[in-house]
Amino acid sequence: MGSHISKLLQSDQSVQWQDLVTRSYKPSWWILQVLLGDMGTGKTSLVLRFVKGQFLDHQEPTIGAAFFTQILSVTEATVKFDIWDTAGQERYHSLAPMYYRGAAAAVVVYDISSMDTFVRAKKWVQELQRQGNANLVMALVANKSDLDSKREVENEDGEQFAQENGMFFMETSAKTAQNVNELFYEIAKKLARACPPKPSGINLHNERQERRGKRFCCIG
Repeated sequence: MGSHISKLLQSDQSVQWQDLVTRSYKPSWWILQVLLGDMGTGKTSLVLRFVKGQFLDHQEPTIGAAFFTQILSVTEATVKFDIWDTAGQERYHSLAPMYYRGAAAAVVVYDISSMDTFVRAKKWVQELQRQGNANLVMALVANKSDLDSKREVENEDGEQFAQENGMFFMETSAKTAQNVNELFYEIAKKLARACPPKPSGINLHNERQERRGKRFCCIG
């Protein structure tokens, strides 16, 4: 297990779609993650690109929340993502704590062509800081980088806000797949640091047992 973590942390290679495959064997880690952001920012499109490798020009708004799973394979380690894709409509805002309070990672998404979505993304970050898990790994994602000609939010503005709030920042495009796989790879890297190497011969709890008390699990 220790060698798996070491290789995951040391690898800087880009993650290609063929590296993201669902496998039948048990993963090394399990991560519960939530996506937050305004309606129309492309949260569902990001997840579908990661999970299915596809993009739909028209995506129906999420009602309440949608659940996805995917296993990311990096070097010799595998990470299972359980992902809550929350609705962006204001009327569902009160449901969000049900999902992010149990999460190990949160991705806050805004649309680079809409300043309003960036303003609301900041409010999501503030809410997570008040009510989220104390060890929550947070990412600020500037989506729809393919709409650069319509850009209202500069890259530097997102980067600065993320840095000031202890998040990592990434510009993505669900349409072109730019940085989508890399986003989840980076989350796996950061959470792997929370899973120290175990001495050989020690059995870890199984996945079901771990889920009862942890949002990020090292699975033996």
